[in-house]
Amino acid sequence: MVKLTGLKKIKTAVFISGTGSNLKNLIKFSKIKNSPISVNLIFSNTTKAEGLKFSNQFNIKKYISSFKGSKIAEEKILNLLKKNNIKFICLAGFMKVLSKSFIKKFSGKIVNIHPSLLPKYKGLDTHIKAIQNKDRVAGCTVHFVTAKLDSGKIILQKEVKISKKDNPTSLAKKVLKQEHKLYPASIKKIFS
Repeated sequence: MVKLTGLKKIKTAVFISGTGSNLKNLIKFSKIKNSPISVNLIFSNTTKAEGLKFSNQFNIKKYISSFKGSKIAEEKILNLLKKNNIKFICLAGFMKVLSKSFIKKFSGKIVNIHPSLLPKYKGLDTHIKAIQNKDRVAGCTVHFVTAKLDSGKIILQKEVKISKKDNPTSLAKKVLKQEHKLYPASIKKIFS
């Protein structure tokens, strides 16, 4: 567990693979006075991640690595995190699985947001599964990252009602809206 020291914000890296809506939300959250974090680095495993544009928009360093030859890539990333004094990592739509040794080096300091009410629907296609199983509620979870996929200690969850009209796309939009509230609330909880 990372504890907040004085009034200094915890230097944070956000790992993305896609549009970066949670990244943008975390950046905005980091700018408010009582936020415990500052976003100092954006990392992506692909040059195609739309969220990388926020690097220029908010003047935040970015780093891209394809993760091919994973061990070497992870070593480079770990060195980069160390060089930038990163103490906390937020995974926000990051579509790669980090190795056990990477997670161990940042044990208790990596969190992820997942678009289901864990332990239900780990991995991909969460909204399709929720609709196919005729669930009444879906939602999102912020949890600590462990070596086991989507299995770390849950920090906070938020339920979203599934209506009869919902399809995977409309449900994804409803859940994403809640993700944007849940991630900052979870970070506040961790550092309180």
